[in-house]
Amino acid sequence: MASNRPAQPTSFPPNDTQTFGYAYGKDEGPWEEWNPTEDSIRPLRGRHRVSKQRGGGLARSSTVLGVGVIAAVGAGGMATAAPGKPPVSISLPDLSSVTESAKALISDGGSSTPKGSATPLTSAGVTSADAAQGNTDAGEALRARIIQQAESQQDQIDKAAQDAAESAAAKKAVALAAEQKDDAEAKVAAAKKKADEDAKQKAEAARLAELAKSYSLPTSSYTLTSRFGDAGSMWSSGYHTGLDFAAPTGTLIKAIHSGTVTEAGWAGSYGYRTILTLDDGTELWFCHQSSISVSVGQKVATGDVIGRVGATGNVTGPHLHLEVHPGGGSAIDPMAWLHSKGLNP
Repeated sequence: MASNRPAQPTSFPPNDTQTFGYAYGKDEGPWEEWNPTEDSIRPLRGRHRVSKQRGGGLARSSTVLGVGVIAAVGAGGMATAAPGKPPVSISLPDLSSVTESAKALISDGGSSTPKGSATPLTSAGVTSADAAQGNTDAGEALRARIIQQAESQQDQIDKAAQDAAESAAAKKAVALAAEQKDDAEAKVAAAKKKADEDAKQKAEAARLAELAKSYSLPTSSYTLTSRFGDAGSMWSSGYHTGLDFAAPTGTLIKAIHSGTVTEAGWAGSYGYRTILTLDDGTELWFCHQSSISVSVGQKVATGDVIGRVGATGNVTGPHLHLEVHPGGGSAIDPMAWLHSKGLNP
Protein backbone atom coordinates (compact mmCIF):
# COMPACT_ATOMS: atom_id res chain seq x y z
CA MET A 1 0.00 0.00 0.00
CA ALA A 2 1.52 3.41 -1.00
CA SER A 3 2.16 6.12 1.63
CA ASN A 4 3.21 9.77 1.50
CA ARG A 5 5.13 9.55 4.75
CA PRO A 6 9.00 9.68 4.62
CA ALA A 7 10.82 6.42 4.75
CA GLN A 8 12.08 5.10 8.05
CA PRO A 9 15.78 5.45 8.82
CA THR A 10 17.77 2.41 8.06
CA SER A 11 20.79 3.34 10.29
CA PHE A 12 21.29 4.97 13.61
CA PRO A 13 23.86 7.65 14.70
CA PRO A 14 27.20 6.20 15.67
CA ASN A 15 27.26 6.96 19.36
CA ASP A 16 27.20 4.92 22.48
CA THR A 17 23.54 5.56 23.06
CA GLN A 18 20.95 4.10 20.63
CA THR A 19 18.02 6.18 19.61
CA PHE A 20 14.60 4.94 18.62
CA GLY A 21 11.89 6.44 16.57
CA TYR A 22 10.99 7.59 13.07
CA ALA A 23 11.67 10.72 11.13
CA TYR A 24 8.38 12.61 10.76
CA GLY A 25 9.69 16.04 9.69
CA LYS A 26 12.66 18.32 9.15
CA ASP A 27 12.56 19.77 12.65
CA GLU A 28 12.47 16.39 14.26
CA GLY A 29 15.77 14.66 14.88
CA PRO A 30 16.62 11.28 16.15
CA TRP A 31 15.32 10.48 19.65
CA GLU A 32 17.88 10.31 22.45
CA GLU A 33 17.74 8.41 25.64
CA TRP A 34 16.34 10.41 28.49
CA ASN A 35 17.14 9.58 32.04
CA PRO A 36 14.87 11.62 34.27
CA THR A 37 15.80 12.55 37.83
CA GLU A 38 13.72 13.41 40.83
CA ASP A 39 14.44 17.09 40.25
CA SER A 40 13.43 16.94 36.61
CA ILE A 41 10.19 15.15 37.25
CA ARG A 42 7.40 17.46 38.40
CA PRO A 43 4.65 15.73 40.35
CA LEU A 44 1.38 15.41 38.40
CA ARG A 45 -2.01 16.06 39.83
CA GLY A 46 -5.11 14.25 38.83
CA ARG A 47 -5.71 10.76 37.67
CA HIS A 48 -2.65 10.44 35.35
CA ARG A 49 0.58 9.10 36.79
CA VAL A 50 3.96 8.50 35.08
CA SER A 51 5.98 5.63 36.34
CA LYS A 52 9.72 5.85 36.68
CA GLN A 53 11.61 3.95 34.06
CA ARG A 54 13.37 1.00 35.31
CA GLY A 55 16.46 -0.51 33.69
CA GLY A 56 16.97 2.41 31.34
CA GLY A 57 14.04 1.54 29.02
CA LEU A 58 11.71 3.88 27.18
CA ALA A 59 8.37 4.43 29.00
CA ARG A 60 5.36 4.19 26.73
CA SER A 61 1.68 3.98 27.50
CA SER A 62 -0.70 1.54 25.84
CA THR A 63 -2.24 4.46 24.03
CA VAL A 64 1.03 5.46 22.41
CA LEU A 65 1.69 1.86 21.45
CA GLY A 66 -1.75 1.55 19.86
CA VAL A 67 -1.25 4.76 17.90
CA GLY A 68 2.10 3.51 16.72
CA VAL A 69 0.67 0.27 15.50
CA ILE A 70 -2.11 2.04 13.62
CA ALA A 71 0.36 4.50 12.13
CA ALA A 72 2.61 1.67 11.06
CA VAL A 73 -0.23 -0.19 9.45
CA GLY A 74 -1.46 2.95 7.72
CA ALA A 75 2.00 3.86 6.46
CA GLY A 76 2.85 0.71 4.65
CA GLY A 77 1.40 -2.26 6.32
CA MET A 78 4.76 -2.86 8.03
CA ALA A 79 5.68 -2.23 11.69
CA THR A 80 9.15 -2.33 13.19
CA ALA A 81 9.24 -2.94 16.89
CA ALA A 82 12.95 -2.43 17.36
CA PRO A 83 16.08 -2.00 15.27
CA GLY A 84 17.87 -5.10 14.25
CA LYS A 85 14.68 -7.21 14.15
CA PRO A 86 13.03 -8.20 10.92
CA PRO A 87 9.88 -6.29 10.04
CA VAL A 88 6.53 -7.96 10.76
CA SER A 89 4.10 -8.00 7.88
CA ILE A 90 0.48 -7.20 8.70
CA SER A 91 -1.95 -7.98 5.91
CA LEU A 92 -5.43 -6.52 5.58
CA PRO A 93 -8.28 -8.38 3.84
CA ASP A 94 -9.41 -7.21 0.44
CA LEU A 95 -12.69 -5.34 1.01
CA SER A 96 -13.95 -6.30 -2.45
CA SER A 97 -13.57 -9.98 -1.61
CA VAL A 98 -15.40 -9.46 1.68
CA THR A 99 -18.24 -7.75 -0.16
CA GLU A 100 -18.45 -10.55 -2.69
CA SER A 101 -18.41 -13.15 0.08
CA ALA A 102 -21.27 -11.38 1.86
CA LYS A 103 -23.27 -11.22 -1.35
CA ALA A 104 -22.67 -14.91 -1.99
CA LEU A 105 -23.73 -15.73 1.57
CA ILE A 106 -26.95 -13.79 1.16
CA SER A 107 -27.71 -15.31 -2.25
CA ASP A 108 -27.07 -18.82 -0.86
CA GLY A 109 -29.91 -18.30 1.60
CA GLY A 110 -27.82 -17.55 4.68
CA SER A 111 -29.77 -16.45 7.69
CA SER A 112 -27.19 -13.91 8.89
CA THR A 113 -27.56 -10.39 7.50
CA PRO A 114 -25.76 -7.08 8.01
CA LYS A 115 -26.84 -4.81 10.81
CA GLY A 116 -29.62 -2.50 9.81
CA SER A 117 -30.85 -4.72 6.96
CA ALA A 118 -34.62 -4.93 6.40
CA THR A 119 -34.29 -8.67 5.71
CA PRO A 120 -35.36 -10.72 8.78
CA LEU A 121 -32.68 -12.79 10.49
CA THR A 122 -35.00 -15.79 10.41
CA SER A 123 -38.03 -16.89 8.42
CA ALA A 124 -39.71 -18.59 11.39
CA GLY A 125 -43.41 -17.61 11.63
CA VAL A 126 -43.33 -15.80 8.26
CA THR A 127 -45.80 -17.16 5.72
CA SER A 128 -45.22 -17.32 2.00
CA ALA A 129 -47.67 -14.44 1.60
CA ASP A 130 -45.54 -12.35 4.00
CA ALA A 131 -42.32 -13.24 2.15
CA ALA A 132 -43.91 -12.22 -1.16
CA GLN A 133 -44.56 -8.77 0.19
CA GLY A 134 -40.80 -8.10 0.34
CA ASN A 135 -40.10 -5.06 2.51
CA THR A 136 -43.74 -4.62 3.65
CA ASP A 137 -43.96 -3.33 7.16
CA ALA A 138 -44.43 -6.03 9.83
CA GLY A 139 -47.50 -4.25 11.14
CA GLU A 140 -49.18 -4.43 7.74
CA ALA A 141 -48.35 -8.14 7.55
CA LEU A 142 -49.89 -8.70 11.00
CA ARG A 143 -52.94 -6.66 10.02
CA ALA A 144 -53.34 -8.69 6.84
CA ARG A 145 -53.07 -11.92 8.84
CA ILE A 146 -55.67 -10.74 11.36
CA ILE A 147 -58.02 -9.78 8.53
CA GLN A 148 -57.45 -13.18 6.93
CA GLN A 149 -58.24 -14.94 10.21
CA ALA A 150 -61.35 -12.80 10.67
CA GLU A 151 -62.50 -13.61 7.14
CA SER A 152 -61.85 -17.31 7.79
CA GLN A 153 -63.88 -17.17 10.99
CA GLN A 154 -66.67 -15.31 9.18
CA ASP A 155 -66.62 -17.96 6.47
CA GLN A 156 -66.96 -20.64 9.15
CA ILE A 157 -69.87 -18.75 10.73
CA ASP A 158 -71.55 -18.32 7.34
CA LYS A 159 -71.06 -22.00 6.56
CA ALA A 160 -72.48 -22.99 9.96
CA ALA A 161 -75.50 -20.73 9.36
CA GLN A 162 -75.94 -22.19 5.87
CA ASP A 163 -75.69 -25.73 7.26
CA ALA A 164 -78.25 -24.87 9.95
CA ALA A 165 -80.60 -23.38 7.34
CA GLU A 166 -80.20 -26.42 5.11
CA SER A 167 -80.81 -28.72 8.09
CA ALA A 168 -83.94 -26.75 9.08
CA ALA A 169 -85.16 -26.83 5.48
CA ALA A 170 -84.52 -30.57 5.33
CA LYS A 171 -86.42 -31.12 8.60
CA LYS A 172 -89.26 -28.94 7.33
CA ALA A 173 -89.33 -30.90 4.08
CA VAL A 174 -89.39 -34.18 6.02
CA ALA A 175 -92.20 -32.88 8.25
CA LEU A 176 -94.13 -31.64 5.21
CA ALA A 177 -93.63 -34.97 3.46
CA ALA A 178 -94.81 -36.80 6.58
CA GLU A 179 -97.84 -34.51 6.82
CA GLN A 180 -98.63 -35.03 3.16
CA LYS A 181 -98.21 -38.76 3.64
CA ASP A 182 -100.58 -38.68 6.63
CA ASP A 183 -103.09 -36.65 4.63
CA ALA A 184 -102.82 -39.06 1.72
CA GLU A 185 -103.25 -42.03 4.05
CA ALA A 186 -106.24 -40.31 5.71
CA LYS A 187 -107.80 -39.65 2.30
CA VAL A 188 -107.18 -43.25 1.29
CA ALA A 189 -108.70 -44.45 4.56
CA ALA A 190 -111.70 -42.14 4.12
CA ALA A 191 -112.15 -43.28 0.54
CA LYS A 192 -111.88 -46.91 1.65
CA LYS A 193 -114.38 -46.28 4.43
CA LYS A 194 -116.78 -44.60 2.04
CA ALA A 195 -116.32 -47.41 -0.44
CA ASP A 196 -117.01 -49.92 2.30
CA GLU A 197 -120.08 -48.01 3.38
CA ASP A 198 -121.27 -47.79 -0.21
CA ALA A 199 -120.65 -51.48 -0.61
CA LYS A 200 -122.58 -52.19 2.57
CA GLN A 201 -125.42 -50.00 1.45
CA LYS A 202 -125.51 -51.72 -1.91
CA ALA A 203 -125.42 -55.09 -0.22
CA GLU A 204 -128.20 -54.06 2.13
CA ALA A 205 -130.23 -52.75 -0.75
CA ALA A 206 -129.70 -55.98 -2.60
CA ARG A 207 -130.66 -57.93 0.50
CA LEU A 208 -133.77 -55.84 1.00
CA ALA A 209 -134.66 -56.15 -2.65
CA GLU A 210 -134.34 -59.87 -2.35
CA LEU A 211 -136.21 -59.80 0.93
CA ALA A 212 -138.96 -57.63 -0.53
CA LYS A 213 -139.71 -60.41 -2.89
CA SER A 214 -141.00 -62.34 0.10
CA TYR A 215 -142.87 -59.35 1.60
CA SER A 216 -145.75 -57.30 0.32
CA LEU A 217 -147.67 -54.16 1.27
CA PRO A 218 -151.01 -54.95 2.95
CA THR A 219 -153.24 -53.05 0.48
CA SER A 220 -153.29 -50.87 -2.59
CA SER A 221 -154.89 -47.55 -3.64
CA TYR A 222 -154.42 -46.16 -0.14
CA THR A 223 -153.48 -42.93 1.61
CA LEU A 224 -151.44 -42.83 4.80
CA THR A 225 -153.24 -40.82 7.47
CA SER A 226 -152.42 -41.32 11.13
CA ARG A 227 -148.88 -42.50 11.98
CA PHE A 228 -147.36 -44.27 14.95
CA GLY A 229 -147.04 -42.02 18.03
CA ASP A 230 -149.58 -39.39 17.01
CA ALA A 231 -151.31 -38.00 20.13
CA GLY A 232 -155.12 -37.72 20.48
CA SER A 233 -158.13 -38.40 22.70
CA MET A 234 -159.51 -40.82 20.14
CA TRP A 235 -157.10 -43.55 21.32
CA SER A 236 -157.40 -45.12 24.69
CA SER A 237 -153.63 -45.04 25.27
CA GLY A 238 -153.49 -41.33 24.42
CA TYR A 239 -151.44 -41.85 21.25
CA HIS A 240 -151.75 -43.78 18.02
CA THR A 241 -150.23 -47.27 18.20
CA GLY A 242 -150.26 -48.18 14.50
CA LEU A 243 -150.20 -46.97 10.87
CA ASP A 244 -153.45 -46.17 9.05
CA PHE A 245 -154.00 -46.96 5.33
CA ALA A 246 -157.17 -45.10 4.29
CA ALA A 247 -158.90 -46.87 1.39
CA PRO A 248 -162.44 -47.43 0.16
CA THR A 249 -164.47 -50.06 1.92
CA GLY A 250 -164.00 -53.51 0.40
CA THR A 251 -160.42 -52.90 -0.74
CA LEU A 252 -158.49 -56.21 -0.49
CA ILE A 253 -156.17 -56.79 2.49
CA LYS A 254 -153.20 -59.11 1.78
CA ALA A 255 -150.77 -61.06 3.96
CA ILE A 256 -147.51 -59.09 4.28
CA HIS A 257 -145.49 -62.26 4.77
CA SER A 258 -146.03 -65.95 5.13
CA GLY A 259 -147.26 -67.06 8.55
CA THR A 260 -150.05 -68.56 10.58
CA VAL A 261 -153.39 -66.97 11.48
CA THR A 262 -153.58 -66.97 15.29
CA GLU A 263 -156.71 -64.80 15.68
CA ALA A 264 -159.66 -63.80 13.43
CA GLY A 265 -162.85 -62.06 14.80
CA TRP A 266 -164.36 -59.14 16.62
CA ALA A 267 -161.97 -57.13 18.92
CA GLY A 268 -164.03 -54.25 20.42
CA SER A 269 -162.66 -50.81 19.41
CA TYR A 270 -160.48 -52.57 16.79
CA GLY A 271 -163.61 -53.87 15.03
CA TYR A 272 -163.00 -57.03 13.03
CA ARG A 273 -159.33 -58.00 13.48
CA THR A 274 -157.03 -60.67 12.06
CA ILE A 275 -153.67 -61.50 13.75
CA LEU A 276 -150.98 -63.13 11.54
CA THR A 277 -147.99 -64.60 13.43
CA LEU A 278 -144.78 -64.90 11.42
CA ASP A 279 -142.18 -67.60 11.84
CA ASP A 280 -139.95 -65.31 14.00
CA GLY A 281 -142.85 -64.68 16.43
CA THR A 282 -143.74 -61.21 15.18
CA GLU A 283 -147.51 -60.50 15.30
CA LEU A 284 -149.17 -58.38 12.58
CA TRP A 285 -152.59 -56.93 13.50
CA PHE A 286 -155.04 -56.08 10.69
CA CYS A 287 -157.94 -54.06 12.25
CA HIS A 288 -161.32 -52.38 11.28
CA GLN A 289 -161.99 -54.91 8.49
CA SER A 290 -165.34 -55.08 6.88
CA SER A 291 -164.91 -58.86 6.44
CA ILE A 292 -162.40 -61.65 7.29
CA SER A 293 -161.36 -64.22 4.69
CA VAL A 294 -159.24 -66.63 6.86
CA SER A 295 -159.63 -68.72 10.02
CA VAL A 296 -157.45 -69.40 13.03
CA GLY A 297 -154.66 -71.90 12.41
CA GLN A 298 -154.63 -71.27 8.69
CA LYS A 299 -151.20 -70.83 7.03
CA VAL A 300 -150.95 -68.17 4.44
CA ALA A 301 -148.25 -67.03 1.99
CA THR A 302 -147.08 -63.57 1.06
CA GLY A 303 -149.75 -61.71 -0.90
CA ASP A 304 -152.67 -64.01 0.07
CA VAL A 305 -155.98 -62.17 0.69
CA ILE A 306 -156.98 -62.30 4.36
CA GLY A 307 -159.89 -59.70 4.41
CA ARG A 308 -161.25 -56.37 3.21
CA VAL A 309 -160.95 -52.72 4.31
CA GLY A 310 -163.89 -51.51 6.50
CA ALA A 311 -164.93 -49.02 9.17
CA THR A 312 -165.80 -51.31 12.11
CA GLY A 313 -164.88 -50.38 15.68
CA ASN A 314 -163.77 -46.94 16.86
CA VAL A 315 -163.24 -45.18 13.55
CA THR A 316 -164.18 -42.08 11.64
CA GLY A 317 -163.95 -43.63 8.18
CA PRO A 318 -162.92 -46.75 6.30
CA HIS A 319 -159.19 -47.64 6.67
CA LEU A 320 -156.79 -50.47 7.61
CA HIS A 321 -155.19 -50.02 11.00
CA LEU A 322 -151.85 -52.02 11.01
CA GLU A 323 -149.89 -52.76 14.17
CA VAL A 324 -146.60 -54.67 14.60
CA HIS A 325 -145.76 -56.52 17.85
CA PRO A 326 -142.35 -58.26 17.79
CA GLY A 327 -142.55 -61.49 19.80
CA GLY A 328 -146.14 -60.68 20.74
CA GLY A 329 -144.97 -57.74 22.93
CA SER A 330 -145.56 -53.99 22.76
CA ALA A 331 -146.27 -52.29 19.46
CA ILE A 332 -143.48 -50.64 17.45
CA ASP A 333 -143.55 -48.24 14.54
CA PRO A 334 -144.93 -50.18 11.55
CA MET A 335 -143.24 -47.79 9.08
CA ALA A 336 -139.72 -48.65 10.38
CA TRP A 337 -140.52 -52.36 10.38
CA LEU A 338 -141.79 -52.25 6.79
CA HIS A 339 -138.61 -50.37 5.74
CA SER A 340 -136.52 -53.08 7.32
CA LYS A 341 -138.24 -55.57 5.07
CA GLY A 342 -137.56 -53.56 1.92
CA LEU A 343 -141.05 -52.10 1.73
CA ASN A 344 -141.72 -48.38 1.29
CA PRO A 345 -145.39 -47.47 1.84
